[in-house]
Amino acid sequence: MGFCPFFFRGKENMLNRGLDKQELLRIVDSVANEKSIDKELILVSMETAIQRAAHSKFGFENLIEAKINRENGSIQIHKVLEIVEKVEDPDKQITLKDATSIDKKNKDLKVGDKIYEELPQIDFGRIAAQSAKQVISQKVREAEKSRQYDDFKDKQSQILSGIIKRTEYGNVIVDLGRAEGIIRKEELIQREILKNGDRVKAYCFEVKEDTKGHQIFLSRAHPQFLARLFFQEVPEIYEGIIEIKAVARDPGSRAKICVNSKDSSLDPVGACVGMRGSRVQTVVNELQGEKIDIIKWTEDLPTLVAESLSPAEIQKVLIDEQNKRIEVILSEENLSKAIGRRGQNVRLASKLINYEIDILTDKEDSERRQTEFKERTDLFIKGLEVDETLGQLLVSENLQSIEEIAQSKIDDISKIEGIEENTAKELIDRAKEYLEKEKKEISEKLKNMGVEETLIKLNGMTQGMLVVLGEKNIRKLKDFADLSSDELIGGIDEIKGKRIKINGYLEDFNLSREEADNLIMNARKIVFGD
Repeated sequence: MGFCPFFFRGKENMLNRGLDKQELLRIVDSVANEKSIDKELILVSMETAIQRAAHSKFGFENLIEAKINRENGSIQIHKVLEIVEKVEDPDKQITLKDATSIDKKNKDLKVGDKIYEELPQIDFGRIAAQSAKQVISQKVREAEKSRQYDDFKDKQSQILSGIIKRTEYGNVIVDLGRAEGIIRKEELIQREILKNGDRVKAYCFEVKEDTKGHQIFLSRAHPQFLARLFFQEVPEIYEGIIEIKAVARDPGSRAKICVNSKDSSLDPVGACVGMRGSRVQTVVNELQGEKIDIIKWTEDLPTLVAESLSPAEIQKVLIDEQNKRIEVILSEENLSKAIGRRGQNVRLASKLINYEIDILTDKEDSERRQTEFKERTDLFIKGLEVDETLGQLLVSENLQSIEEIAQSKIDDISKIEGIEENTAKELIDRAKEYLEKEKKEISEKLKNMGVEETLIKLNGMTQGMLVVLGEKNIRKLKDFADLSSDELIGGIDEIKGKRIKINGYLEDFNLSREEADNLIMNARKIVFGD
């Protein structure tokens, strides 16, 4: 970024001639207007330059101040002396007696005050003028960078338009007028061809300031680029009548956008599509033909899931809110529609509603339920020593575990058709015996594994959890306290735009995030104190 040649030429000549007052103020006005920076900052930088030159002439051991009169451009140079009782540094200090003899008009001087001894005007030589020029150049450059940063930080989260200046290692440099922006390779739309001189729009997602200046990061692949394009094209979004709830993109290929209308009489999807598709087509053209699914938002999550997976027809939706997972059941012929090409449709739907979506055909769902039914039946047959008929009867009544039977009341079990009171009591007793035996076996196993007693006694920890943790070599309370809730119950991470499933150590125990956090915090309180 260049600087005004007249400013430097005039400034250096002016310094060599002895600083013409009116010319100084004209130059200040000229630079301030050209660079759009504060006039006061230029004057301060000039004072610094004059101060530096004065130090060269009168000695760096002195404390010198230079002031430029803002009204007439006159310059005053002063040596500053502090009034002290005993002088230790004669270049910077003076006694009260000597100070009053210099400043006879001021009768109120006291120890701790400062006096200003006027120094003669100086003639700038070539070296002093060059030094002053460098000081002013640096200050103006810093001010210009600061001004540009202030200008563009307010434009963050907006669409900016510029001309492509050059390409460096796949990254595109965009001339934004008073600054340059960068669209990194991964922020470009795939297969999009951009040439030098092309005008381009991009979303400003970050303005970063550092010691070298500032960087403006732009993106054409960011989900909010799509949202801001609709903001520009759909007046109802701009006016706040229609709200964009969520956006998911596979840049250059396909996108989903979920919209909601605050006015029940207004169709948000129709408004975004526009007359004969004019509004959405403008956005599609800007995104190089990216297909856009516009979905009407609803608080009814199953309906929202079904709409997000369109054109597939959904039979059933099972929601696990704690683990942010959804199971979608559909027919075989709808499977490929729901998944989409290379999993694109279900991946975008998952991003849109922020739930992990598992898709099963009705056949797979039936097979899974049969497998679960058989596994629970076998558990009851073996653990309670009952026949297959009774085991199946208990499962069909939705009893999930032997522990649940042990905690049940006799009346609850005897209500099941075909089970008498005596049988119910026997089942509960057998369940308790089984759990007691299992508890002893697990205690022995934990002892052999070397699991620490303080971890075993941690409030909220079960034996089953302890066995799993022990197998993962987490056997001390301190090791457990160092874990995060995601490591316990699993979670979803986004790496380079792709959602990655993180498996948790205790995922099979259906802990909520709050329960996981409490376990970890209790462990940390014991290990590290309150």
